Amino acid sequence: MNYQETTNWMFNQLPMYQLLGASAYKEDLTNIKLLAAHLDNPQNRLKCIHVAGTNGKGSTSHMLASVLQESGYKVGLYTSPHLKDFRERIKISGVEISEEFVIDFIAKHKDFFEANDLSFFEMSVGLAFDYFASEKVDIAIIEVGLGGRLDATNIITPLISVITNIGLDHTQFLGNTLEAIAGEKAGIIKPNVPVVIGEYTPETQSVFLAKAEEKKAPIYFASDLIAEVFPSDLIGDYQFHNKKTVQETIAVLNAQNKFKVSDENLKKGLLQVFKNTGLQGRWQQLGENPKIICDTAHNKHGLTVVMNQIRKETFENLHIVLGVVNDKDLDSILPLFPKKAIYYFCRPDSSRGLATEILKEAAKNQDLFGEKYDSVKDAFAAARKNACENDFIYVGGSTFVVAELPLG
Repeated sequence: MNYQETTNWMFNQLPMYQLLGASAYKEDLTNIKLLAAHLDNPQNRLKCIHVAGTNGKGSTSHMLASVLQESGYKVGLYTSPHLKDFRERIKISGVEISEEFVIDFIAKHKDFFEANDLSFFEMSVGLAFDYFASEKVDIAIIEVGLGGRLDATNIITPLISVITNIGLDHTQFLGNTLEAIAGEKAGIIKPNVPVVIGEYTPETQSVFLAKAEEKKAPIYFASDLIAEVFPSDLIGDYQFHNKKTVQETIAVLNAQNKFKVSDENLKKGLLQVFKNTGLQGRWQQLGENPKIICDTAHNKHGLTVVMNQIRKETFENLHIVLGVVNDKDLDSILPLFPKKAIYYFCRPDSSRGLATEILKEAAKNQDLFGEKYDSVKDAFAAARKNACENDFIYVGGSTFVVAELPLG
């Protein structure tokens, strides 16, 4: 199989949460442990930082990678989901894994995958660990896919565990209270391994403290410890807490005396995230006059911050291109959107995309009005056509929506 055929097989033949939702979620770590053993446990040859959280874990992971790259280290970075190409998920020092490595890995282990009914995510995690070990990275930043306790990445023993924040998302898997979700995320806390918490509430702090005490894991609350926050080229308001989390994580890493990151490396790394890692879709500006911003925020916690940031912008008219997936709790997110805006409703090109008619009707019930379009491309084109130079266009609601934009 060539690269396209290989990735098509991965996407279409095996469960994948990004496309299928609930049917791809596994209830234990049996399969990934089986795969790791088959691959000779490459994760045991890696030094890692493990990053979980409801929102911000992708940005935090990319910032950490950038800072460590600026410090001269060979840095593996595993994140999900991807926007354009599967290879975005697996990078070393900002360079995506080669098509050839993906092709060879799948071809070599395809019979094993099929015989053991491995999921897309389990295969991807195994591929990342195998690649990072074979390339002998100095350190790997590993982002959790979903939850923590039962996530396929949770077979590593990292140098540091990081939990960015807790919000109500994926409640069908993780629980419908902040305490329950915090319990799932806290599942990445390992015995005697320091854990850095980005943001917390009284409900979640008690969960983290209890788990850290149980595991005898030193715990650090970045929001309480970091006074000066350094600037970054990731400019969304929500990056304030992510930067604090990164700065505290680097401080803990330095204290272990296994890696050395200077303040100069830290500051430069935070300012070079896009260049060093290729991160896209986080309050990313796609145009000016009119100003065009896209963002992958897709749950109540993330969208609250983004909508507040939009309200700080200066514009004559606001245009919002909006699409979501079909498991989204519309009653929790639609009230966050401004009523004084022109909406362009669309369905992202995914089997999980919510029908435009359903989204438009639900939005109407919240006094959000606009037209529906057959695709993200058509909706975006209509918004650009209708907007004047002093207007503002926001595109979001789902990672899938942002993925269909010309990001450059």
